[in-house]
Amino acid sequence: MAGRGRARGRWRLCPAGRDLSGDGGVRKEELRPGSGRAVPPAASVAVKYSGYLEERDEPFCTNCHSKFPRLMKLGRDITLAGLEIGLLTMKKGEVARFFFRPDYAYGRQGCPPLIPPDTTVAFEVELLDFIDSGECDAFFELTAEQQDTFPLQKVLKVANMEREFGNYFYRKQQFEAAKGRYKRAFSILGRSPSSEAERCQIDASKLLVLLNLSLTYLKLERPDQALAYGEKALEIDQRNAKALFRCGQACLCMSEYKKARDFLARAQHIQPFNCDINNEMKKLARCCKDYLEKEKEMCCKMFASLNSSSG
Repeated sequence: MAGRGRARGRWRLCPAGRDLSGDGGVRKEELRPGSGRAVPPAASVAVKYSGYLEERDEPFCTNCHSKFPRLMKLGRDITLAGLEIGLLTMKKGEVARFFFRPDYAYGRQGCPPLIPPDTTVAFEVELLDFIDSGECDAFFELTAEQQDTFPLQKVLKVANMEREFGNYFYRKQQFEAAKGRYKRAFSILGRSPSSEAERCQIDASKLLVLLNLSLTYLKLERPDQALAYGEKALEIDQRNAKALFRCGQACLCMSEYKKARDFLARAQHIQPFNCDINNEMKKLARCCKDYLEKEKEMCCKMFASLNSSSG
């Protein structure tokens, strides 16, 4: 049985690890436990990994230099059979070492010049995050007509999953990618409700996406779009403090101080002890003061110029 471990700074074959494949071809050593449920089939995963050959200190492949590794879809973006088997046993936050015999890695031919023929390799993997994207993928493979007849509860689930993708990219400060996911979520919520109960469910899902879009456009320094999506959110819930706050922020960015004050005052009335709202009101007051001082200075210069001309 083949496995590997470090000894004197080198990787060496050793009979270690839990047998995941039943034939000893894929073995696992847990280095740090994770939490929650294991990765489901068809998920999209964010991992850091390094692949090693025996008796080599340096990895032949790694993505550990990347601050925010891209999401990879199981069954599509991950080509090593052993790695996919291993990932399905991992939980978020887990670090594990895997050992793959050739049949579960690069085969009898290897991958010259990096991987010699018939080679067992080791991978160290950290599971940063995953999103169960199976239902989303199945939904977007349907025709438009099929999507229209999809049960509402499943549509809402798909929209929420797309929003989760957007949240993932937002946390990684990949705001363009986040915006695209939020817009895709919003696009599938345009169906006509068949009852008041359905309308409420759709509106609740829309509201979350609109608030996300408004915030993301603020991050993209597009306050006009942030305001537009914030106002769409207010059409659903005119007393939504987050929507009022986003609109106030957008107006402040555009130096529309009167509109900013109106939105922020309404938000403050609903949530008088909200620190973010109160701090934005203070920022608005400073901006107004600076604006008035600049206006006064400009007027003084203009009148001084007129007086000197008339003299």
